[in-house]
Amino acid sequence: MDVPDDAVLFDMDGVLVDSETYWHRFEDEWVFAEAIESGSPAHEEITGMPYYEIYDYLDAKYGTAVTKTEFMTKYEERAESLYGEQVGLTEGVRAVFDAIRADGRALAIVSSARRSWIDIVRERFGLDPLDLVLSAEEIDEPGKPEPHVYEHAAAELGFDPDECVVVEDSVNGIESAARAGAFTIAFRSTHNADLDLSRADVVAGSFGELREILFGS
Repeated sequence: MDVPDDAVLFDMDGVLVDSETYWHRFEDEWVFAEAIESGSPAHEEITGMPYYEIYDYLDAKYGTAVTKTEFMTKYEERAESLYGEQVGLTEGVRAVFDAIRADGRALAIVSSARRSWIDIVRERFGLDPLDLVLSAEEIDEPGKPEPHVYEHAAAELGFDPDECVVVEDSVNGIESAARAGAFTIAFRSTHNADLDLSRADVVAGSFGELREILFGS
């Protein structure tokens, strides 16, 4: 398996922190229960998408019962306590980050979350230094599952996408990375245990397995 050794780009939600469990609960209790007009969306339909694009997707497919402003405000209010108090850091993150830095590879977080939410996680768990932090809201193009955010991230780091490794957990995120041309590692956890992650080049079930993929056993 030929794994690029120039840069490693991490999604945040569901990879670095266990936030998808909390977001799925929020979706069940409010988004799918009160914010749409009809239907029963699956979590994987929207997981990994920027929250402001989630509204557009749901509105087109299911109809919405709230305004986009109300929808976005709910997400923003939920994010403060979710990232600031509730989420936990995935076991092994710091050790893998240290190994990537020591090996001279570029290290980045590339996320659909707002930049302010990423910064809460960075500061709370001491994830710096990073070579790049990029939020989908910072590019003037559609977010995941479109490839643009990973294309932009690679370019900002000075690489082509196929020189980068991307670690993703969601179907939309994996699709984004694969379409960009990056070597894509799917991170398997409890929240995505039953999903088809076959668009990825390889699947890791822990940061220990991820380290073996990145550096060999």
